[in-house]
Amino acid sequence: MNGVILKSLGAAETVTGSKHLLQTPEFNLLVDCGLFQGIKELRLQNWNPLTINAWEIDAVILTHAHLDHCGYIPVLIKNGFKGKIYMTAPTAALTELILLDSAKLQEEDAENANQHHYSRHHPAKPLYTEMDARKAFKFFVVCPEKTQIKLNEDVEFRFQLSGHIIGASSVEITCYGRKIVFSGDIGRNHSAILPPPDFYSQADYVVMESTYGDRLHGDMDPYQELEYWINHTLKKGGNIIIPSFAVGRAQELIYMLNLLKAQHRIPMDLPVIMDSPMAASATDIIVHYADDYTTISKNDWLEMLRHVRVNREYSNTSGFIADKRSKIIIAGSGMLTGGRVLEYLKHYVGDAKHTVLIIGFQAEGTRGRALLNKSHELKIHGRYYPVRATTVELLGLSAHADQSELIGWIKKYDKGLKQVFLVHGEPSAQEALRVKISYECHLPVKIMKQNQQVVLFTIEDESPIPATPLSDN
Repeated sequence: MNGVILKSLGAAETVTGSKHLLQTPEFNLLVDCGLFQGIKELRLQNWNPLTINAWEIDAVILTHAHLDHCGYIPVLIKNGFKGKIYMTAPTAALTELILLDSAKLQEEDAENANQHHYSRHHPAKPLYTEMDARKAFKFFVVCPEKTQIKLNEDVEFRFQLSGHIIGASSVEITCYGRKIVFSGDIGRNHSAILPPPDFYSQADYVVMESTYGDRLHGDMDPYQELEYWINHTLKKGGNIIIPSFAVGRAQELIYMLNLLKAQHRIPMDLPVIMDSPMAASATDIIVHYADDYTTISKNDWLEMLRHVRVNREYSNTSGFIADKRSKIIIAGSGMLTGGRVLEYLKHYVGDAKHTVLIIGFQAEGTRGRALLNKSHELKIHGRYYPVRATTVELLGLSAHADQSELIGWIKKYDKGLKQVFLVHGEPSAQEALRVKISYECHLPVKIMKQNQQVVLFTIEDESPIPATPLSDN
């Protein structure tokens, strides 16, 4: 068929594994190239071959640096991809950091599996190595925002910052005269450290995230919530443990805690520990790009960091745990799937005087989701720990737009919009957002299914036709 086809290879009826393929008769373009995370059934998909050969993909556009959007890049290259990978400057720096960390963890997991014989594979191997990750960097092409980048005679694109994390962008692809917008992850309208999401107003088709399509973050002031739970925990003599994503949430927390101290709303001498080498390195990158990409100046960031204990060495973690003084601990990982936060949980989650603050999306099958679901125990490193600590979800600190903000984002488009496709969401969230967009915006909305091909338009036509499912393979 002489047409343009959309096909989601991941993040279809689930939140992770973002890979959206735009196929034309002459050019195959992949938007995002992420890993599946969460339950084992999803993680195993990282080992399955894609339904297109890697060498048939001509280019990749990366919306931002989170693992579920960039973590599959080394696999794509191992399998024969030879094209260019386009992204903003902060995204390039952060993606290098995240891919190296991902590779290191996979190598460590494979080594542990071989030592303790708990893998059915002999020997167990990582999905990719640090060497594989480093090989990917030479494919990176840094692009300025709001600038048209030509891919071939018929396809070009431009980035627009989306406010999710530093450098995160939506992307507008002009393909044979039609405009197709991929939202990437859409940030909040009122971030503490980032400008609000920029937006496009014209498109024929929009491929849109739906993470919080069924939820409102509420009207609670996140500063008030932080202040309350910190002081409430201090009265009990406890610690505040904040599992945090290394990029974005950790740095926003530093800013907010510094402001609460400056306003004397929490004790000035309360220790704040950021125990994550990856968050520390990500903070260095964010400070480097601060003047151009955040609402906080580089000098102000440097001053704030003087009041935070940034720990890169694992050997120091036991000392922080042994210290009986109350403190705030910001540690990875954000969904409690690994990282140093697990060491703190082993010691603190069984004691009711401590508080765990959940500040970001928790995928199905993660320890973070288990805590939100009021699980009575957590399995950590082969052992079960009873849960007695208080778990609180602070929705106001989410990096994802809620339902009302998503609706506001899509309403900015003019009447030329033909169809909306929902990706990057769990089924209940997607169905709620589908109904809401259909009702409020009077637009046709389709929930993408994995590997289902949808014909956007045929190239001979002068005007786009309604998007039509082609097949499931």
